[in-house]
Amino acid sequence: MAVTDEAIEKIKGMIVSGALRPGDRLPKESELAAELGLSRNSLREAVRALSLIRILDVRQGDGTYVTSLDPQLLLEALSFVVDFHRDDTVLEFLAVRRILEPAATAAAATRISEDQLDALARQLDELGDDPSVEDLVAADLEFHRGIVSGSGNSVLCSLLDGLSGPTTRARIWRGLTQEDAVGRTLREHRAILAALRDRDAEAARSWATVHIASVEQWLRSTL
Repeated sequence: MAVTDEAIEKIKGMIVSGALRPGDRLPKESELAAELGLSRNSLREAVRALSLIRILDVRQGDGTYVTSLDPQLLLEALSFVVDFHRDDTVLEFLAVRRILEPAATAAAATRISEDQLDALARQLDELGDDPSVEDLVAADLEFHRGIVSGSGNSVLCSLLDGLSGPTTRARIWRGLTQEDAVGRTLREHRAILAALRDRDAEAARSWATVHIASVEQWLRSTL
């Protein structure tokens, strides 16, 4: 194992074990290097690497701190990697969404608040019956983000938020080229919302699956 990787593993071990907790300040570089049996240079490289993936926060003139370790913060690195996807992997991203999002929608059926449901309904009403494709896709992202947020699972919310980006262009393309794509999307949104209103987890799961699978099937046939 490279010395920098070893240093990363040792700092990770301190965080996982609870020796360092969210918000804690790391000991001085010389003290921590001696405690872990590392050179100061390898420790410095490890801190730099862990700060890039938002595990550590280096504050100039103040010290180095463990971040909040909030899932949304940590999964920002995933969003960065996802931005480098190739067009031929869009179907794979859709397949992952088809696995995760129906589960999140089903979970939301029992947890989402009435206020959150009202906000989703207002969003659909404000969009109207004949929105532009660009407005629809933007609203689609917010609609699904609101539902997944209602599931109460912050990790799932962050994962799906990161995965939605690569499919945006495909959804715009579908809206511009497939007959009644806009109307179908709006009807499916209404059906998902109705299932959530009824607190029917299985109906919500089914409609979410249909909604995502329809984009996936269209793209597969187009490609």
